[in-house]
Amino acid sequence: MPREILKVTRRGQVTIPKKYRDALNIREGDVVCASLEGDRIVLMKLGAPEPGDPVGEEEHERLVKLLEEERRAWR
Repeated sequence: MPREILKVTRRGQVTIPKKYRDALNIREGDVVCASLEGDRIVLMKLGAPEPGDPVGEEEHERLVKLLEEERRAWR
């Protein structure tokens, strides 16, 4: 795909162009990973974690609550 020129807001934000969001199926609430590679900022869409992957404390707590709710529904 051709390059896009993006404007940075005063809060340091940029909008990912729709054609890129569509190509990677990035939706509101999805998580992307940013890394610095030389003079480039690279964004990668993160998928659902694989079993055993670290997810962070907040996500872990959210998943535990979700599992507890599912268990209660089955009882």
